[in-house]
Amino acid sequence: MESLENLLCKMLVLHIYFLLLTFSFCSCSSDTISIDKTLRDGELLVSKSKTFALGFFTPGKSASRYVGIWYYNLPIQTVVWVANRDAPINDTSGILSIDPNGNLVIHHNHSTIPIWSTDVSFPQSQRNSTNAVIAKLSDIANLVLMINNTKTVIWESFDHPTDTLLPYLKIGFNRKTNQSWFLQSWKTDDDPGKGAFTVEFSTIGKPQLFMYNHNLPWWRAGHWNGELFAGVPNMKRDMETFNVSFVEDENSVAISYNMFDKSVIARKVVNQSGFFQIFTWGNEKNQWNRFYSEPTDQCDNYGTCGSNSNCDPFNFDDFKCTCLLGFEPKFPRDWYESRDGSGGCVRKKGASICGNGEGFIKVVSVKVADISGAVAIDGLSLEECEKECLRNCSCTAYAVADVRNGGSGCLAWHGDLMDIQKLSSDQGQDLFLRVDKVELANYNKKSKGALDKKRLAAILVASIVAIVILLSCVNYMWKKKTKDKMMRQINHDSSVEENGAPNNRHPNLPFFSFKTIMTATKNCDHKNKLGQGGFGSVYKGCLVNGQEIAVKRLSRDSGQGKVEFKNEITLLVKLQHRNLVRLLGCCFEKEERMLVYEYLPNKSLDFFIFDQNQRSSLDWVKRFEIICGIARGVLYLHQDSRLKIIHRDLKASNVLLDAAMNPKISDFGMARIFGEDEIQARTKRVVGTYGYMSPEYAMEGRYSTKSDVFSYGVLLLEIIAGKRNTHCEIGRDSPNLIGHVWTLWTEERALDIVDPALNQSYPLDIVLRCIQIGLLCVQENAINRPSMLEIVFMLCNETPLCPPQKPAFYSMATMNCKNHQHQDLQ
Repeated sequence: MESLENLLCKMLVLHIYFLLLTFSFCSCSSDTISIDKTLRDGELLVSKSKTFALGFFTPGKSASRYVGIWYYNLPIQTVVWVANRDAPINDTSGILSIDPNGNLVIHHNHSTIPIWSTDVSFPQSQRNSTNAVIAKLSDIANLVLMINNTKTVIWESFDHPTDTLLPYLKIGFNRKTNQSWFLQSWKTDDDPGKGAFTVEFSTIGKPQLFMYNHNLPWWRAGHWNGELFAGVPNMKRDMETFNVSFVEDENSVAISYNMFDKSVIARKVVNQSGFFQIFTWGNEKNQWNRFYSEPTDQCDNYGTCGSNSNCDPFNFDDFKCTCLLGFEPKFPRDWYESRDGSGGCVRKKGASICGNGEGFIKVVSVKVADISGAVAIDGLSLEECEKECLRNCSCTAYAVADVRNGGSGCLAWHGDLMDIQKLSSDQGQDLFLRVDKVELANYNKKSKGALDKKRLAAILVASIVAIVILLSCVNYMWKKKTKDKMMRQINHDSSVEENGAPNNRHPNLPFFSFKTIMTATKNCDHKNKLGQGGFGSVYKGCLVNGQEIAVKRLSRDSGQGKVEFKNEITLLVKLQHRNLVRLLGCCFEKEERMLVYEYLPNKSLDFFIFDQNQRSSLDWVKRFEIICGIARGVLYLHQDSRLKIIHRDLKASNVLLDAAMNPKISDFGMARIFGEDEIQARTKRVVGTYGYMSPEYAMEGRYSTKSDVFSYGVLLLEIIAGKRNTHCEIGRDSPNLIGHVWTLWTEERALDIVDPALNQSYPLDIVLRCIQIGLLCVQENAINRPSMLEIVFMLCNETPLCPPQKPAFYSMATMNCKNHQHQDLQ
């Protein structure tokens, strides 16, 4: 039995321990620093509502220490502001304090020399008050330096944002005080120093919001048109969630926001890859969800098509550029042969637009051109704006400045028009372009013809409405019967194993009603369109429970019929792998056939590797992860799944990327199931995509696992080169990429094909090994190609590789590039 003395000692120790805990809690929960109260590394300031904390932190894999502000009540440390972002501390001896001059400073505990300081000069009248200066962390993450007794603000962190825009924080500028508020990205995830990308207002002419890359325009949100930024049409939808405040007067311009629903946690960030993104916190999964991101496609990148042109993201050809009416490519060879529109367009030769019968044509629904060189005139109507522009021969276009109440004010452009982008009909503004009398006459003639056709079409539509209603009743009954039969068969296929035994691992596939999908996608609104293929369009949607989805809507005249539709469902419901896209359900109703997938925010692989602006965001580490992920996905199809699957249409556009850029293989409409002992099959209907199809399949209709291996090899080489296999360069020995790689391989110059966007930041031996694996995959004889199991092994190990033999489709003849374009066979 313990002695009374020992028992009393233990009680005393416990009492002291609880006192220390209480003291620690009190010191950590304080929100204020004063002259006699410092903050050491390991201690925290916590705002009054315990929403935000301030203290020392180490980002990512770095060993350096910084003072920052982050969310106190979230399980993931998310830093929203950094004090000493360009002055890291190399140990844990840092102290944040207020010096005798009243400034907030960071210094080592063994030195008073500041590493970072607020560097405020106190007016003579306030110098006697420096002892009363305090620094307080507010509930909106604003660190405020102020005189305690008068509450006079001396300095605040909201005047010095880093990479994050929080509610109530503003970006803009003040001409009177020469102060500006802007966001600047971190250098890397491990280094919060000032990075390459900034989001700020331009001060030239009428203010516009830009993202700059090393001071060069990267993305343009445009000017505030009275309702929203002209270049961010989705902002109209977002303003149901975000309460946006925009202020502009003769001295200052500023924008800020807060949340209508105060329970929603949101932040806007400019990241080191050049994206301006909005994140909201999801309590269900305890993670950040990306709400919105800019730029979203190559047309959002500033000046993609140069001057006097229109970039159309709804054109699903690789080339998005068209010259404005009355203009022609400045560099025709680059425009038509290299598909490079950056040189822009120039006025057609012989065109006269000064006092010779010229006029204006309407360019509908666009993000109007960069207004840095435009003249803004307040108070003019649209008609007055036209007269004002016509009066000056150098005026090339005009538009209304403020779209509210029918439009008012005038924007007049003089000279070239830069960064015009096509938007959907309910989002863009109209731009009125100056053209000569010949172009004007042709435009008016076409417009009149189009109007006459519309009237005739209206009469025809009215005449057949009664017939359509009658046929619809009959068709509805037939379709309902067919749909019920098809869904019973799909659910039966999904619940039965290959040997006929019940399958308890896969529940019946959920069926979504047409109304549910239309609600989720806002009636398949064009602004929700993610892409388009040979079988139809894909739309982003959001279910009532908040789950984001991607809906593949097959067009009614699609080459993909019920067989392919059922095939994709019955395959994907059985396949579960981290590198395969996940099918959530389907819809078979009325004339509609739809597939509902998980939503993957980063689109498809071709959006990155074939775009000169986007592919720089994929470094070698990420590309190699994608190469390996695709290989594991195909290996699962060929060997590790319960079914042996031949995909038959493996290509860059069928590889989707999730939020972490992990690859997921999609589109199983053409896939085929093989028996365990089946090696090869033949088809009379060859479907797929030129450039990815193996020779035995393209020419003879024979397909096997080695057909997918060939496609994988092409894709591997495309990822390394950043070019399509069908991309042709004048003067090159081969009209396709694999032939060109083979030529360089035989000349021991294979590394010449590596994408210049990698900036030589890659391991030479690993890249060379990948090129050799790619060449082994595209060998002409299918027997010589490795299996996917062997490919995964070769990628993950440093074993010696066999020398590759001549690839398929290799030709020494230089051919016309126009005959070798990316083409689907469907």
